[in-house]
Amino acid sequence: MTHRISGLPTRARVLSAGVAAAVLVPVAATAVATPAAAATAQVKCTSSAQPTLAKKLTKDITAALKNRKGTIAVGFYDKATKTSCTLRGSTSFDSASVVKVTVLATLLWDAKKTDRYLTDRETRLATAMITKSDNDATSTLWRQLGATKVKKFLAAAKMTKTVPGSGRYWGLTRINATDEQKLLALITGKNAVLSDNSRAYILKLMGKVVRDQRWGTPAGAPSGTDIHVKNGWLPRATHGWRVHSIGAFKGRGHDYTISVLTHGNSNMNYGVDTIQRVSKAIHKDLTPLTQAPTRFAPTDTPKEASVPAPPA
Repeated sequence: MTHRISGLPTRARVLSAGVAAAVLVPVAATAVATPAAAATAQVKCTSSAQPTLAKKLTKDITAALKNRKGTIAVGFYDKATKTSCTLRGSTSFDSASVVKVTVLATLLWDAKKTDRYLTDRETRLATAMITKSDNDATSTLWRQLGATKVKKFLAAAKMTKTVPGSGRYWGLTRINATDEQKLLALITGKNAVLSDNSRAYILKLMGKVVRDQRWGTPAGAPSGTDIHVKNGWLPRATHGWRVHSIGAFKGRGHDYTISVLTHGNSNMNYGVDTIQRVSKAIHKDLTPLTQAPTRFAPTDTPKEASVPAPPA
């Protein structure tokens, strides 16, 4: 049997996704991160419609990152005000599980090319990959697609600096904030790469995840905002913990995307805190407290599990 991708679904409220596998592990509470890299990099925000907003975002994101250690990259764009921010947009990171959104997008792009619907098997795998961040499901789809199709999707998406991980190590795909913002733009806006149904399907799955993966870029999102997120982490001998979060948000007069990528964290919790400081600043500046006194509070006990990677 085949499964037809449903029509445009209602976006789920206040949900997010992380990097999970068969075994979940709690996050360490305290530690000191490694020294900051490229400390001279500066947040740059611009806006053709609201230059005052851009100035405030520059100031508040910079303040949120003051004294934070590790390497941090930020991407932000709000369609409503045509406001964008960037920090280390071209810096490369190991993707960890945020690449799962790219895997799903590739699957749907490939299905569109051959004018077919996802099979029941593919639907089950895609759902597990995004809503539970299941590693086995991801590995199965990664093998099915192969590096050639992933690279062709990246070319179509103009994600020119994203490099797929070799062999079975999809979690070592090299990504940057600029390309992640391109991916989110494809998912949230009409385009020739992904069909409307495909975009809606991705957002639907990014809005349905397990409770303990609700952290990262949704932190501080105002009530009434539709939230869709994918998170990831991976500890390795070099660059410490990679901790990432990408998200799409719509509500209260705004339609925006946020990507925050980090490495050089001493533990996962430190990276999560860095991401959430940036995210809270962005959400607050777009929707001041006087307009949205109630905001999304992420789980205070995030749990994740490592993606496949070669031994140190």
